[in-house]
Amino acid sequence: MDVSPILDPLNEAQRDAVSASVGNTLVLAGAGSGKTRVLVHRIAWLLTVEEATPWSVLAVTFTNKAAKEMRGRIEELLGQPIGGMWVGTFHGLAHRLLRAHWKEAGLPQSFQILDSDDQFRMIKRILKSLDLDDAKWPPRQVQWFINGKKDEGLRAQHLDDGGDPYQHQMIRIYTEYQAACERGGMVDFAELLLRAHELWRDRADILQHYQARFRHVLVDEFQDTNAIQYAWLRLLTRGQDNLFVVGDDDQSIYGWRGAQVENIRNFEQNCSNSRMFKLEQNYRSTGNILNAANALIGNNPSRLGKQLWTADGEGDPINLYSAFNEVDEARFVIERIRQFISDGNSRSESAILYRTSAQSRIFEEALVQSAIPYRVYGGLRFFERAEIRDAMAYLRLLNNPDDDAAFERAVNMPPRGIGPKTVDAVRAHARDFNVSLWVATAELLKGGAMPRRAANSLQGFLDLVEELRIDTAALDLPEKVEQVLAASRLPEHFEKSRDGKGQDRKENLEELVNATRQFGYEAHADEEMDELSSFLSHAALEAGEAQGDPFEDCVQLMTLHSAKGLEFPLVFLVGVEEGLFPHSMSADDPERLEEERRLCYVGVTRAMQTLYMSHAESRRLHGQENYPRPSRFLREIPSSLMREIRSGPQVTQPLYSKPARAYTDESVGFSLGQRVIHPKFGEGVVLNAEGQGRSARVQVNFETEGSKWLVVAYANLSPC
Repeated sequence: MDVSPILDPLNEAQRDAVSASVGNTLVLAGAGSGKTRVLVHRIAWLLTVEEATPWSVLAVTFTNKAAKEMRGRIEELLGQPIGGMWVGTFHGLAHRLLRAHWKEAGLPQSFQILDSDDQFRMIKRILKSLDLDDAKWPPRQVQWFINGKKDEGLRAQHLDDGGDPYQHQMIRIYTEYQAACERGGMVDFAELLLRAHELWRDRADILQHYQARFRHVLVDEFQDTNAIQYAWLRLLTRGQDNLFVVGDDDQSIYGWRGAQVENIRNFEQNCSNSRMFKLEQNYRSTGNILNAANALIGNNPSRLGKQLWTADGEGDPINLYSAFNEVDEARFVIERIRQFISDGNSRSESAILYRTSAQSRIFEEALVQSAIPYRVYGGLRFFERAEIRDAMAYLRLLNNPDDDAAFERAVNMPPRGIGPKTVDAVRAHARDFNVSLWVATAELLKGGAMPRRAANSLQGFLDLVEELRIDTAALDLPEKVEQVLAASRLPEHFEKSRDGKGQDRKENLEELVNATRQFGYEAHADEEMDELSSFLSHAALEAGEAQGDPFEDCVQLMTLHSAKGLEFPLVFLVGVEEGLFPHSMSADDPERLEEERRLCYVGVTRAMQTLYMSHAESRRLHGQENYPRPSRFLREIPSSLMREIRSGPQVTQPLYSKPARAYTDESVGFSLGQRVIHPKFGEGVVLNAEGQGRSARVQVNFETEGSKWLVVAYANLSPC
């Protein structure tokens, strides 16, 4: 058997992992070390050398995009399709399992997925029905509580309030929320995993069937698994010794949303007869960048440990810029990007990374002023746009009229004279008689309990949905969506909008039709689902993974959490200051500080060739002027790997020295970073200075007027 196509493209460490005998295996894969390649070639090895069938392989990824890429690369490597293999996200695979066993899982056959926005709306409705003030009980906080408990495998009946009134109320809300979901036949994202776990836990026959089927279970990004995902995997692989996981404890940065780094760190103790392979050769970054990353992450004491290296050169040192303030920091970054572009590079090859999303504003303003196109990565996604949600609500009602979240969204969109009081009356009836909003509406209309005008509007809505269900039953999905849009009059409604976005919204609805045409039903279909159900589930599961036009050439702005998995030739890691990065909420907690350091490690290893790190001597945050110290993360990188960048003829303060204003020109009379006041422009900060004597000029950034160059002799500036 010729295995050269599988093994020849790999380095020695990758070959060892790919060709290992079947058994519990951890591949500790450093940043840029080719972990996806190892997973793809491992599956190819199983199918060829170990003579496994695609039907016996389950591969779990964390995004649908990664699953699609993995499937495509396997088929390309083998030169044949791999039908029957389960490749997908935890949520997608759990959804597939529940569709096949809806009755055993205690679900209606037509159950619908409740996305985050609809879940939020339902929680708001429940708070109102319980007469709870959402200022005191924020819906977003309740949502986090419910999802967090589900991620821990806990239902409301498992929780004890311990005499705590707050906990008691949250459990009460959780209980009501679960009842509403059961009534409407809906499951949220966390419920998909919890319900799938309970199915295997409580039905030994079903679990044994899948244990016998899936002889090889592979998991990507294992460090990001939470409690319920790990428990689901442990059930499936219990006693099988067939778990192959790839991950990096140094890139575990999602603890705030339930990821448990202990899952990867304790793999060898928890899984019998296990072995570990380390992938340490990096194919992305220069030697200096990797050495800096190794030195930084080495300060985390509880890591498994590995040392990234590259066969390529050392490259340039890491550039450190000490800005006077956030305005100067943005100016410096944009100047470097402009030079990068003028050297013939694409804008999209540069990225600005920051710890908090609030930091983006000043860079966005600077890019706009410089007429440089940019994109905030992770912006509003297609299926999350309001007009798309409105259209999808109609489609969901065609599929399941008992979908309360869809009913509430569509019933008065476009406006048809159904006000809040009318909807409240429907909600009250639904709650009192434990029925869906659709059934409650029908019963109220039949009983003549509604005012005439409201009754006519409600009857018109029910008739519209019912007629659409009948008229579109035999249509293909794109034609079905076109007819729903036309009958709902949503395009006309948005076209009349006066906020300047009406045309964009109308075009988005047209794009929804295109999305249905491009939807590959055969690739997503399960035996239990029709085409519309499959598309609705696909939209809920895949919403947002396409991040806009990939061909648009824009500078990329993103939080460090959003940057994971990406790489850029030029990277700016900005705001590296105590209190900002590491964040003030994490600096005094050893575990959270370790995660902040891992986040910095992720940021550093996004850079392929050139990395700039910057901090400001003063920064305005939350309306106040702050004078932060450089981050400890900067001090953890050896000075031999760093090159401090100076601003013009001035010398900024050394990173390792006591903070001080380093530049004062007596002939100018002001120091860089000093706050001054102008009789016309008000207060500002000195950013730059040039010249001497009467020709000396200073650049001042005024709070209300922006940046201006002034001749000192005539400016009438005074220190604040």
